[in-house]
Amino acid sequence: MSRTTKRDSLTLLLLLLIAILSISSVESGRPPFACDPRNGLTRSLRFCRTNLPIHVRVRDLLGRLTLPEKIRLLVNNAIDVPRLGIRGYEWWSEALHGVSNVGPGTKFGGSFPGATSFPQVITTAASFNESLWERIGQVVSDEARAMYNGGMAGLTYWSPNVNIFRDPRWGRGQETPGEDPVLAGKYAASYVRGLQSATGNRLKVAACCKHYTAYDLDNWKGVDRFHFNARVSKQDLADTYNVPFKACVVEGKVASVMCSYNQVNGKPTCADPDLLKGTIRGQWHLNGYIVSDCDSVGVMYDTQHFTVTPEESAAATIKAGLDLDCGPFLAIYTDLAIRRGLLTVTDVDMALANTVTVQMRLGMFDGEPSAQPYGHLGPRHVCTPDHKQLALEAARQGIVLLKNSGSLPLSTSRHRTVAVIGPNSDVTETMIGNYAGVACDYTSPLKGISRYVRTVHQAGCSNVACKANNLFGFAEVAARHADATVLIMGLDQSIEAEFKDRAGLLLPGYQQELVTRVAQASKGPTILVLMSGGPIDVSFAKYDRRVSAILWAGYPGQAGGTAIADVLFGTTNPGGKLPMTWYPQSYVAKVPMTNMGMRPSRGYPGRTYRFYKGPVVFPFGHGLSYTNFKQSLALAPTDLSVLINTNLFATKNYSTLSSKAIRVKHTNCDSLSLPLHIDVENIGNMDGTHTLLLFSEPPAAVKWSPNKQLISFHRVHVIAGSKQRVKINVHACKHLSVVDEFGIRRIPMGQHSLYIGDLKHSISLQANLEGIKN
Repeated sequence: MSRTTKRDSLTLLLLLLIAILSISSVESGRPPFACDPRNGLTRSLRFCRTNLPIHVRVRDLLGRLTLPEKIRLLVNNAIDVPRLGIRGYEWWSEALHGVSNVGPGTKFGGSFPGATSFPQVITTAASFNESLWERIGQVVSDEARAMYNGGMAGLTYWSPNVNIFRDPRWGRGQETPGEDPVLAGKYAASYVRGLQSATGNRLKVAACCKHYTAYDLDNWKGVDRFHFNARVSKQDLADTYNVPFKACVVEGKVASVMCSYNQVNGKPTCADPDLLKGTIRGQWHLNGYIVSDCDSVGVMYDTQHFTVTPEESAAATIKAGLDLDCGPFLAIYTDLAIRRGLLTVTDVDMALANTVTVQMRLGMFDGEPSAQPYGHLGPRHVCTPDHKQLALEAARQGIVLLKNSGSLPLSTSRHRTVAVIGPNSDVTETMIGNYAGVACDYTSPLKGISRYVRTVHQAGCSNVACKANNLFGFAEVAARHADATVLIMGLDQSIEAEFKDRAGLLLPGYQQELVTRVAQASKGPTILVLMSGGPIDVSFAKYDRRVSAILWAGYPGQAGGTAIADVLFGTTNPGGKLPMTWYPQSYVAKVPMTNMGMRPSRGYPGRTYRFYKGPVVFPFGHGLSYTNFKQSLALAPTDLSVLINTNLFATKNYSTLSSKAIRVKHTNCDSLSLPLHIDVENIGNMDGTHTLLLFSEPPAAVKWSPNKQLISFHRVHVIAGSKQRVKINVHACKHLSVVDEFGIRRIPMGQHSLYIGDLKHSISLQANLEGIKN
């Protein structure tokens, strides 16, 4: 996340001094906390009195700090203030899918050798299960608090990543919940609620939604995130890129938002007052702090040359609404900005008020952690059997069955010997993806399959790059003598990662040849299992009859091998759905990563299922089961009258009815709800979980809208031969509205279509103008 920049010798000396000062209490094995009741010098201070409101305590603390102290609290490695009993604190910790040691705020060792490593986010998102996401967040925060109590971690976690997976080549797409803004928003709010486990205004840990905004390019054809200016329309910003961030703040009540490296429409996001003060804090009412991506304030000056002097960059960010710098820049240049009159001490106080308030909500100024509500959590609450079981269940729910010609599930009686082949067949760390910590333990795919049957193992390639085919002969021999063959192929962090976007969508090197040759040689059925964060063009395998089944496991976490084997042998009936479109290789030739437009235009095909209409390998939402489900409408209204707020027409604001679409804010949204009841019947002979995806399509006359958009999803377990009823409230303002060219959300009048699988239902919306006088 961080980036080193070149500065003069004086700056380097200051950096060294800061590094020395920032040795945190984490390394001393003690949790950082203030107001130790055993300290006679500080226990009577007003900001230590827990019976006072937090804002009163914050104001008192800020009044006691000197300006140099305040400035050194504006950065992630905040100094200690011994005279006030305040220890140093490292703000940067990560918990994308488990407590991670990627950030310097967390260490493993001693009583905490590891933590539960859940599947990578893209895999967990494929479960379409909000309760699972929240439960994972709760477990991760339990382990985070336990490690904090043991002096090995902080309480501020810069997770989750909720950027839209716009381009299939993006190396960090694996960290996200996928391409759909509704799905990403639901994931964001659920995971944040679990992580923070808020009780009133108090937090178990503080989450952070990143990277705001329109950030989804790392390094593509010489364009990197440090230099990239994302040109984004108001429409795309409002209906795609900002949607999950709004859900984070408004629904998830997240304690922090991180601004990104890139510029948006010519201005660095961390220095844009419209994006920070105007939107995050003004419109969405963030109750928390805004932090920069690591060294992005320095990047703004050194790389993007946004201002003439460094102190101008420091002032621009703080005045725009930035509260905390991940990096040393503000610690070095804020004082000069104040002395030059570019910034005031009040500006600094406002930033510190936001960060210190979050620390107080976490109990970091309440004395010894052991005396606090989560003080009982310790080593025995990390890597527990229940936590490991949840990691396994998450992996099972996220695996997607892409193709099945009837060969799956395998049978332990008919398939007694299985050839396990491929560069990802016996991996461990590959399964946890990036931003991971040290897992409790691992079960590789080979180990998982070996628990069911006898296995014969051949890697086929020395690694996923697969630059040679000299080992293919051994793999063919193994497949020729086995009752079934499982090929475990795909990608890893050497192919897709932070700093590394993919050039194309095909399997690397000779992997495709290995799959084809092994499938030709195989005596029994051949199953292809793919590990990857991004989509892969496996059209060859999709249409090869000798490849009888395809599974996508994403990066399935520490228990991935068990989950894969459970699906292969039918212990688990797969129910995952793709959270992103799988495009053919030909698609990326038409789409530069630098084009941020979502909608098609003049040879540009558009992006994601919402706007792209061309051929796909597998569509968004695709996923098969070992049983069959039938959906039917039990209750579905056909008409809705949309009442317009007549008071607005007193000012003759006729723009309400522009293009026969009513502004959402000009209606009474509370009265615009429609009940929809859907019966889901399992007509097969195996119990299974069905993910019901509900899409809406606006009237055809609305030219600037998506083709269709996901409005709701529900995961329901149905016993074979039985039926479950799913009840959904369709809200016109939330679900049937679209964003116009000016970024204004409107409800189009006319006939809207709802799609649930093969079902289609129409709802007619009519404006109620009764009583309006012009």
